Amino acid sequence: MTSARKMKKPAPALKRFARTSGYSLILASMVGIPAAIASPSISGGIWFNYTYDKDDNANKEEMGAVDYESIILYFNDKPADKPYFFNGELRIGKGAFTAPDSNNTGGHFGIHQAEIGFKASETATIYVGKTDVPFGKKTVNFWPGDMLIGGYGDQMDIGAKFTNSDGPIAYKLGYFHADDWGESSTETMDDGGHWGNYSASTPANSTYRKVQTLVGDASYSIAADQKIGVSAQSGSLFDLSTKEIDGDHSAFALYYEGSFSGVSVTGELMTASRKLPDSMGGMTNDSDRALLTLGYTMGDFNFYMDSTWAQSDDVDTVHAYAPGMSYKYGPGWVYVEYLTQNGYVGADNDVGKGDYDALYLTVDYYF
Repeated sequence: MTSARKMKKPAPALKRFARTSGYSLILASMVGIPAAIASPSISGGIWFNYTYDKDDNANKEEMGAVDYESIILYFNDKPADKPYFFNGELRIGKGAFTAPDSNNTGGHFGIHQAEIGFKASETATIYVGKTDVPFGKKTVNFWPGDMLIGGYGDQMDIGAKFTNSDGPIAYKLGYFHADDWGESSTETMDDGGHWGNYSASTPANSTYRKVQTLVGDASYSIAADQKIGVSAQSGSLFDLSTKEIDGDHSAFALYYEGSFSGVSVTGELMTASRKLPDSMGGMTNDSDRALLTLGYTMGDFNFYMDSTWAQSDDVDTVHAYAPGMSYKYGPGWVYVEYLTQNGYVGADNDVGKGDYDALYLTVDYYF
């Protein structure tokens, strides 16, 4: 059983290649909009991955496979002296990690991020569109993904949120209408496979999608580079077979993060509950999860260890570990990571047992 994938965003200091009016004119002509409103800042990137899975006979015979290539385009606009801005991300290729049968585009491409922001004050910001869900903490690895916190790690949903910080206190409130574009998609790209299933080719296999979710997060800085926080979310499920709201979900998390002279520590305890639609038996699946991430930075090298655990009423604790390192070689990073796990969390918040081990080598380049 493989782990969910998660993609990282590029560093803020990435070079931009569309600062000139020439690039803006070309972009405007391509998409059919006036050059005056074309984005003044566009950057891009590419990544691909080598995987060695010792339990996959074909993969083992070939001594691994190079796959999951993707081209990524980032669109950013922040007019000087204006309160509004825009951030967007488009991915194209198998490495976009979106399933054509369950997404809103029908192909290996999609809009991962599209948020319009408004600075309401020096400390408060409003976001509308496809934006990050402010819940709990995330793993730091590149390829193994969210592991056993799948469904509650790297979430980018459709909705609106308000963020504010006042001294040591920060809080975020959001309403998310659905987890992806359209009326049926269950594919959130970085965290697919953890919120029901939609199948365009086999409608009978469709189950439900996440909708109408309220989310809140509050954190308090207890010292320099240290904070504690709490997150909660609650919402509904939309039955894709009956086309009705039926079922609900909720989750609660406590977390800590801190850094000390190059050493970083992140910990989280989480509980999640999901009442499935009546068409799926109406059962309630509960799970408890935990995350511990340790990291050490040394120059252009970053070493880390993601550890996650999960359990439910009928399954004892399972684990997933992902040690890894990254090296910044200039315009991108090289990642060497290993994933080993003896369990998984499925699409319905159900915990199961199953062994999986794989070695990952990933290279990216941003321009």
